[in-house]
Amino acid sequence: MESIKINPSKTAFVSIDLQKGILGFPTLPHPSKKVVENAKALADDLRSKGGFVVWVRVKVSEDGKDRLAIPCDSPMAIKSLPPDWSELSPDLNIQPADYIVTKKQWGAFYGTDLELQLRRRNIETIILGGIATSFGVESTARNAYERNFRQIFAQDAMSCMTAEGHEHALTRVFPRMGHVRNTSEILSALK
Repeated sequence: MESIKINPSKTAFVSIDLQKGILGFPTLPHPSKKVVENAKALADDLRSKGGFVVWVRVKVSEDGKDRLAIPCDSPMAIKSLPPDWSELSPDLNIQPADYIVTKKQWGAFYGTDLELQLRRRNIETIILGGIATSFGVESTARNAYERNFRQIFAQDAMSCMTAEGHEHALTRVFPRMGHVRNTSEILSALK
């Protein structure tokens, strides 16, 4: 595996959907508590070295009319959302200089100003994590790849609804778009 070096001033940590409504679901192979711990460690370290931290959450309007409702074989089964559904986990240590993106779709680029905020800060590299690996994280990764961002996937700062979904993204999809590393390897590469 190729060793990596990360320039913090040109790097953003983008974490997908670590919010109360999603953290309540069981995740594999990493429990959501561990994903939050690793995301916090990455954000704290990158922030302390001059990097940019982005927390992404999904939130729909109260009437739900901005939610996609396309006929499909396996629709999302969430009917009504509790009031704190989109609140980011308080365990993330979110700071005033961090940026919060609110999205309506799986991917964090579509319909948001994420790309604009990254470009304005001259970000070249994205460290990506969150829940769920094969939904929001993978959708965001594909869009980041199409926008020519270098990517590092924090494999233990993300998790999925199934171990198979997580493993497929980590072994088949992400290695074609960037580097897959664990949190400790990424922290060591942040110089």
